[in-house]
Amino acid sequence: MKQLRITVAGQIYDVTVETVGGSAPTAAAPAPVAAPAPVAAPVPTPTPVAVPAPAAAPAAASGSGTPIPSPLAGKVVSLDVKPGTAVKEGDQVLTLEAMKMNTVIYAPKAGTVNSFCVAPGDTVAEGQPLAYLS
Repeated sequence: MKQLRITVAGQIYDVTVETVGGSAPTAAAPAPVAAPAPVAAPVPTPTPVAVPAPAAAPAAASGSGTPIPSPLAGKVVSLDVKPGTAVKEGDQVLTLEAMKMNTVIYAPKAGTVNSFCVAPGDTVAEGQPLAYLS
């Protein structure tokens, strides 16, 4: 038998190890020595940081009719039709990007695209009007 001192993550342990095929122990192993508990460093009190208010959504273009709201926050990739284009329910109107994925926005009903409230590259909030249909 061998007496070893092992340190694991700053904690000290005294252990007895038996060698396989070795002779029987000649003396009783001493009681383990308890290492002093590590003292934690004081944690400073966090200082409050002023968080700026989120930017207001861009003002909607002076449009009339049924708004096409953004289903999610993201960035406008492309306007897929021009103002004045007649669309059917389910036609592709524009494309948004969120979390590196493109989301196609479709016309919620048949009508004519009156105007867009956004341009490619604009950041939009969820629920913000993207375009208006008449």
